[in-house]
Amino acid sequence: MKKHRNLVEGVKIARPEQVWVADITYIPTREGHSYLSLVTDAYSKKIVGYQLSEDLRAEGPVKALRMAVGGKRYGHGLIHHSDRGLQYCSEEYQQLLEEAQIKPSMTEKYDPYQNAVAERVNGILKGEFGLERGFAHHLEAVRVIAESVGIYNSLRPHL
Repeated sequence: MKKHRNLVEGVKIARPEQVWVADITYIPTREGHSYLSLVTDAYSKKIVGYQLSEDLRAEGPVKALRMAVGGKRYGHGLIHHSDRGLQYCSEEYQQLLEEAQIKPSMTEKYDPYQNAVAERVNGILKGEFGLERGFAHHLEAVRVIAESVGIYNSLRPHL
């Protein structure tokens, strides 16, 4: 399990694809919880990758990161910042970051303020888009989350 130091503390974010932030939040369903993995561009606040999974294995965050990497538009250096969750420390996740030439950065304390942009996007999706209310089943949540991410990225104003 690989852990990295915080590379974004005190950094002025001035352009897209300078820093991506990642986090996982739970989404309630009548079948139990599903887990939404998000990768967000810290400059534009747009979600660049996401995946809803039925468990907390690293596969969900890896799929979200693959989506983000697949949509990457610029060739300049990029930092990926996350908490120290097992999924982000996993060999598969770290290998994908290395292959994509993205520098890993992690919170050094278990303080949500060290990953505030990611936490804020979770809160917006759950609060403004009503994802915290829950769903009948996982597939319904998948559909609604895809719609919500589309609306969030294209219609909601980002400051």
